[in-house]
Amino acid sequence: MASNPAYKNIIVTKIDNPGGLKVGQIQFNRPDVLNALNIELMGELLGALEQFDKETEIGCIIITGSAKAFAAGADIKEMATQGAIDMHIRDQFAVWDKIRKIKKPIIAATSGYVLGGGCELSMTCDMIVAAESTRFGQPEIKIGIIPGAGGTQRLTRAIGKARAMEMILTGRMYSAREMFEAGLVTRIADDEIYLEEAQALAKEIAAMPPIAVQMAKDAILKAFDTTVEGGLEYERKAFYLLFASEDMKEGMNAFIEKRKPEWKGK
Repeated sequence: MASNPAYKNIIVTKIDNPGGLKVGQIQFNRPDVLNALNIELMGELLGALEQFDKETEIGCIIITGSAKAFAAGADIKEMATQGAIDMHIRDQFAVWDKIRKIKKPIIAATSGYVLGGGCELSMTCDMIVAAESTRFGQPEIKIGIIPGAGGTQRLTRAIGKARAMEMILTGRMYSAREMFEAGLVTRIADDEIYLEEAQALAKEIAAMPPIAVQMAKDAILKAFDTTVEGGLEYERKAFYLLFASEDMKEGMNAFIEKRKPEWKGK
C-alpha cells in the first residue's frame, strides 16, 4: 500500500490488487472536528478523485473516514456568518457537481456519524459499505436550513418520498440496518472489518474490464436523469459501443476458450 503525503485534510493511498487494477483510497483526516467537510477538504477530495480517474492503474475508488465519523456534516463555522449572496458567489457545490462526473466507481466506507453533508457525500458515491455503528442523518432542519448538496433529491430517489420526508423533516439519525433495509446501503459489516469489506468489493470491481465498468456506471446513473425509454436508448448505444473494445473481444474469446481474461482497458 503506497500513500501520498501531499494533502493536509485527507490521506491518499493506493492498494495493490493481485487480481486486477489497484484501488485508490481517500481517507478524511480532520479528527478534531469529526471530519467536517470544509471548502479546503472538498477541494483536496476533488483533486484526489480526478487524479485517480486519470490513472490507468486505478480501477475503483474508496472514500472513508474514521471509526467515530465518516463525516459529521459541513463545517458550520464557515457558513454561520454568510448571507444568501455570499453563498451564491462562493458556489461551494460546484465541487460536488464535478465529483458526480468521476468515471470510475466510488465506494463510501462509513462508520460512526454520516450526517448532513457527510450523508450527502456518501450518496454521491456509487455504493455504501456501512459499519454496524454507522448513523445516517440529514439534521440541517435543526439549524434552520435544508440539505443543499443533493440530499432532498438523492435521498428521495434512494429510499422513497415517505422515508425521506421523515428523515429530513425530523433531522433524526437512522442506523445502518435501517438504511440497508430502506435501500440506501449496499452492505453492512462489523465495525472491525467494514473497511476491509469495502476494499474487497473495490478489488472485485477493479478486476473487471475497466471501460465496461465505467460505461455501466454511466448508464446506471442515467436512469436518474431520464425516462425509461431514454435510458434504454442510452444503454443500448453503450452496449453497442463496447463491441469496438479490445476487452470485449478478449472477454468473449476467454469465455469460449475457458481461460481467465486479460483486460487491457482498451
